[in-house]
Amino acid sequence: MVRVLIFLVISIVLAAAAWGGIVFFSKKDTTPPEAATSGATSGKAKLNKKRLEVLAKKRAAPTNFSTFDPENSYEDGEVVVVDPPKDFANLVRGIGFTVIESVNLGDLGITVVRLRVPSGQTVRSARRTLLGRFPGLVVDANHQFDPSQSRRRRGPDTGSAADQLRKRRASSTDSRARAAIGWKNIPVTCGRGVRLGMIDSGVDLKHPALIGQNIEFRSFHSRNRKQGPSHHGTAVAAILVGKPGVKGWGGLLPGAELKAANMFEINKIGKKVGNVIALLKGLNWMAQQKVHVVNLSIAGTNNRAVNKAFKAARKKGLVMVAAVGNWGRSDKPAYPAAYSQVLAVTAVGRYRKIYNKANTGDYIEFAAPGVRLWTAVPGGGKYQSGTSFATPYVTALLGLEIAKGASKSPASLRNILKGSVADLGKPGKDKTYGWGFVEKQPNC
Repeated sequence: MVRVLIFLVISIVLAAAAWGGIVFFSKKDTTPPEAATSGATSGKAKLNKKRLEVLAKKRAAPTNFSTFDPENSYEDGEVVVVDPPKDFANLVRGIGFTVIESVNLGDLGITVVRLRVPSGQTVRSARRTLLGRFPGLVVDANHQFDPSQSRRRRGPDTGSAADQLRKRRASSTDSRARAAIGWKNIPVTCGRGVRLGMIDSGVDLKHPALIGQNIEFRSFHSRNRKQGPSHHGTAVAAILVGKPGVKGWGGLLPGAELKAANMFEINKIGKKVGNVIALLKGLNWMAQQKVHVVNLSIAGTNNRAVNKAFKAARKKGLVMVAAVGNWGRSDKPAYPAAYSQVLAVTAVGRYRKIYNKANTGDYIEFAAPGVRLWTAVPGGGKYQSGTSFATPYVTALLGLEIAKGASKSPASLRNILKGSVADLGKPGKDKTYGWGFVEKQPNC
């Protein structure tokens, strides 16, 4: 009996101790933090709050923006001038500038001078100096341009069941580029008599998709730099005029002639860049070759020298089609696509869904396939995405129309395309798809 009583007493004591511990820790956990913190810890709390606010802003910001900064991407210490006054070289030498090169772009009817800015001056301050000395001068930085493609590597795309069925039914002369837009039974001579132009990166003329095709290539990179890699240009060239029946690399207009200009080079830090001077040299060659239409799968800022040169190109009868860019932005239009004399093309993928990195804005005009397309690259092929790869569709269609006598007026060409589009997004023209997906069939 005594043992039972002792056991009961011990049990009661242990239970009471456990209950006291629970109450103690419960009160400790529910104590308001502000009642237990000192001035120092209160300061830490405020700091942590600020950090959380910054983190929240970062999380709220768009995540698909490109790292390319168009306004601030330019050749260090260089400016370009269009149509300078007489004796300009001697005059600017007297205020510390050095002429790197003077380029007579005779087929555009303009002259462009590339200058080294004085030591100690920034590009922006140098421009102000020149404008102070030569009011009204067309002068700007030697801005750089971005090839409008995705930098993310993607694995093979098996496509939807409908895509697979369409590919199985396609003839050996059909290509994946054609299948993506629904062109069927196109003759291998499609494009004969059409002269296309493109200003892009280098082109691998030894690629199986391009061997034997009617392509002339010229590079306009700086003599003291190496030519840039040929991956982007090879892909675009093959979409335009690739040989049919070769591993799906066949182009839209295999019978067409292509004039391909490279504007990209490797700078002193090993980065691939394409600048204003190389772009304008390429544009002048396009005018010289009298191409029916120029494909520009590049994007940059609104450079004053480029703006004037593109206006001159339009007066010379050049038709230009450009990619809207892959910065994922609505606040920064990409040029040359945003110029009024240029037709702007965005990219869509499966089910005609917009490419998630495509820019948006009032300048967007037409949509075409550009997501996970099977493209030719040096050494083989791979799936790539970008507004770069959508642009050739509009280029090819306009090339056919112009070669057959259509007006070269941008307004007239827009109307031709608008007559055969599938309206996507909001009714009518919108900032994402423009007038819609181009459904026009090739007039071969």
